[in-house]
Amino acid sequence: MYIHKLKIGEIKLENNILLAPMAGITDLPFRIIAKKQGAGLVCTEMVSSKAIFHNDEKTKKLLNMKEEKRPIAAQIFGSDIESMVYAAKYVETLADIIDINMGCPAPKVVKNGDGSKLLLNLDLAEEIVKQVVKAVHKPVTVKMRKGYNNSNIVAVEAAKRFEKAGAKSITIHGRTREDYYSGICDLEIIKQVKNAVSIPVIGNGDIKDIKSAKKMFEYTGVDGIMIGRASLGNPWIFRSIIEEKEYVPSNYERFDTIMEHLNLAIEEKGEYVAIREMRKHIAGYTKNLPNSSAFRVKINKIENTEELIEEISNYLKNIDIE
Repeated sequence: MYIHKLKIGEIKLENNILLAPMAGITDLPFRIIAKKQGAGLVCTEMVSSKAIFHNDEKTKKLLNMKEEKRPIAAQIFGSDIESMVYAAKYVETLADIIDINMGCPAPKVVKNGDGSKLLLNLDLAEEIVKQVVKAVHKPVTVKMRKGYNNSNIVAVEAAKRFEKAGAKSITIHGRTREDYYSGICDLEIIKQVKNAVSIPVIGNGDIKDIKSAKKMFEYTGVDGIMIGRASLGNPWIFRSIIEEKEYVPSNYERFDTIMEHLNLAIEEKGEYVAIREMRKHIAGYTKNLPNSSAFRVKINKIENTEELIEEISNYLKNIDIE
């Protein structure tokens, strides 16, 4: 009932269940897995506009979208208009949608005036959106929080300004920067943002299953939802919400998915980096399964692909997930 196709600017999405950009998580391998399980739109990890401006190769590698199913959004962050415009132009050659981050709560981002810190300066935030929109031809979207702290709940005003500046959709996380991920997501502010603008509004925060997804849609009336942390180790969440029936993968499917993810990671980053980065993903894939704590201790010490595969295989063969 709530699942439908969605249009952002001229970009048509197969459905309105989106993958949130997450630093250190939503790289190329993770996005491919999420897309296969039904995510209507995936997004890169956020990338620094200044790093792109200064031609940082490590940052550019985060934007690898080779042979990836479209559409894809790329998220940039920064508070310097010149570098944001430059980065947007660069990203436009690679992605279908350019998303501006105004929600990241990380201290290393906020201390430079970027991410959620922009919510304390809506004049600058609006100008960034305006200049980026003017500089590119692809749709520009904004992901933000409800405010910087409880004395700065500016989401409704910000959404109106960003729509006026040319943004084609708004994603709103119902927490302040000060909240980080604690407490309960504020659905009321998301509802207010939805009612304040005519462009698509995407609800974000505390969506972890079919029930919470339905609650977000019913209470706020949003056009779509964005799933972040709950997709780590559980890409099947997209399928479950779309089909409105919880999908529990068999041990064989879980193993195949981990193997696909691992192989994609090795191809993308090499064995040394991939095995270390996959530890958090494998922990997610096996979370709440029998004896998963002891299993995680073992895999966190493994540095060889063959040994890792054997350990995963032996573990999944000897547990019952029913």
